[in-house]
Amino acid sequence: MSRPQPEAPRVKFRWSRYHAMMVAVPADHGVRDRLLACIGALVGIAATGLLVRSLIGTNVDLPLLVAPMGAAAVLLFAVPASPLAQPYAALVGNILSAVVGVAAARMIPDQMIAAGVAVAGAIAAMTALRCLHPPGGAIALTAVFGGAAVKSAGYDFAIVPVGIDSVLLIAAAWGFHRVSGHSYPHVAKPQPQHAAFGDFRREDLERAIAEYPDALDVDPADLENLLHAAEHHAARRRAGSRR
Repeated sequence: MSRPQPEAPRVKFRWSRYHAMMVAVPADHGVRDRLLACIGALVGIAATGLLVRSLIGTNVDLPLLVAPMGAAAVLLFAVPASPLAQPYAALVGNILSAVVGVAAARMIPDQMIAAGVAVAGAIAAMTALRCLHPPGGAIALTAVFGGAAVKSAGYDFAIVPVGIDSVLLIAAAWGFHRVSGHSYPHVAKPQPQHAAFGDFRREDLERAIAEYPDALDVDPADLENLLHAAEHHAARRRAGSRR
């Protein structure tokens, strides 16, 4: 009699792997950080809008708050340690993107082509000046699709309302984070140095993240891989290898 053939191994569905691919979030302190981010955005956007209204009044055709400030608020209040959320990036990135967007709208008749050029140009300009700020792409689009009021404002759109909105939102974030205990503008606090680097586990990394005072704009798994890679290169350096 022939022996029964063994069944082919079944491929198990690893939910955690696919779950992480779809819903990975930056490392934070959980509910407390998320609640503070919501409160900060509420205070920051409301205060910015009220101050702009008191400064320039309502007798203007331009909006007092441009929509990309909502995206800026997410960065400034939810991930204040991110390089993309720092004051220089937020202010210069927004103003520069507005200028690029206005220029594209003026030089290119077709709005769709102008939109592509505006966003690409904004990314190129922000990268060149090291002020990459994602809401800048939306501001460049606003300069193209903002309607007659934005078109008539021309390059002044980069100052009113974009520049004023940016300055006031950054000031609100600075004041709010002084109260909430976060570092903004972010400065990494020095950590104690240990003679033997490495030999850490995921739970050690998670505990270090929980004790860190700010939310980090990085996935813990990526951070763990980066630390292991640094450990590898350090070991090769100590061994005298340059590869």
